[in-house]
Amino acid sequence: MTKLVIVADDLSGAADCAIAFAAAGLRTAVSLTAAQATLHSEVIAVDTDTRRMSPADAARCTGAAWQVYGAPACRLYKKIDSTLRGNWAAEVAGLQPLAGLAIVAPAYPATGRTVCDGRVFVHGIPLEETETWQLEHAERSADLATMLESAGLNTALLRVAALRGDRQALRETIGTMMRGGMQALVVDAQTDADLRALAEATASLDGAFFWVGSGGLARELALVSGQSAPAPDQNAAPRQMYRQDGAVLILVGSLSAVSEQQCAMLRERAGIAEIVVPPALLRDAERHPQWPVWQARVAAHLGERTDLLLRIGRDEAFNPAEGAHLSKALAALVAPSFAHLSGLIATGGETARAMLSAVGIASLQLLSEIEPGVAVARPHGREHLRIVTKAGAFGSAHALYGAYLHLRSARTDSARGGPELSSPAGPSTPSTASNTSPRNSAKTL
Repeated sequence: MTKLVIVADDLSGAADCAIAFAAAGLRTAVSLTAAQATLHSEVIAVDTDTRRMSPADAARCTGAAWQVYGAPACRLYKKIDSTLRGNWAAEVAGLQPLAGLAIVAPAYPATGRTVCDGRVFVHGIPLEETETWQLEHAERSADLATMLESAGLNTALLRVAALRGDRQALRETIGTMMRGGMQALVVDAQTDADLRALAEATASLDGAFFWVGSGGLARELALVSGQSAPAPDQNAAPRQMYRQDGAVLILVGSLSAVSEQQCAMLRERAGIAEIVVPPALLRDAERHPQWPVWQARVAAHLGERTDLLLRIGRDEAFNPAEGAHLSKALAALVAPSFAHLSGLIATGGETARAMLSAVGIASLQLLSEIEPGVAVARPHGREHLRIVTKAGAFGSAHALYGAYLHLRSARTDSARGGPELSSPAGPSTPSTASNTSPRNSAKTL
């Protein structure tokens, strides 16, 4: 029986949010469609793929997903990006009449995202001043209450002192908001302990409400509601073992500085081949005269079971709005050679979804987490394959290299003082193809 439905606007976010529940022993799946394989899961994370839609369309799709997957006694978690990308406020407004009070807590302290006075900070820097925000939302406010009220929701602010006080008083405060007709409650949080207090106060709270947050609050809710991992079914048919004789493909659609740093460490330490695909090629895709040449280059690496870092370059014509189109073209470049893979690492939710859709993968079973926000999964029906997803502007500098070592069953050789690959698939010499705030108007509690 499904206990929790997570509705996310992109694939990496769905996996990032849901992986904590898998770690807590709950059967957890991510769905790109209404896949039947997910219906036996206790936690279902649905990717609505609404980040690039209009606000109205995004709200409609999000509400429809909850109506399809929601059930009596089932709770809703609306996963939003910790840096507020996408149509999150419109989506919350679309869900609120269906699910009640929106408890909004996007903080993710483990990754440097905190909320103070209703504003998001990234490693102590106001969100509006970060590269991520300037890339897509320059000159727009990142004040949580302002964004929610612009979407039509009556909003209040819960300061961090309330989370650090009496737990029963916190429950009563939230209950009063719910019964009083408040539509959204923005919650400050600077530490994991702050989010744990919110999770403990709300996990068994009666009434109509839903959570709105990133992977941070989800992690604490999972710890509160988790259970011991179920014993294996002795009568179940044996699963096909994960094979390691195929290639590992690292597919990078994100152009963030974080991804650049992660790629640099991967190149330096793993020494794998790299191909940087010019955006001009991807804009035209199959119509480009050089498309067969580039597709053959990718096939030459993967067909020989050679691990490959494949990423989108950047040029003067770059426009963030074309991200989905470029990701689909990148996936089309890989699709004919996908059968040669034993592992895929996809950076960027659009990139991950485009690749899985191109090869007919509709749902994933979540297995483990390499570091916060970096999830490992197995596609339903393809037990030999492992897929790692990660949001683009997310993770430590080690994230891609750590994911690569995980898929290659790395071991730490203390005698040699560092990580060592165990039976890698023939690292090759790297080769590069160049292209190359308004004041909070909400009520304060």
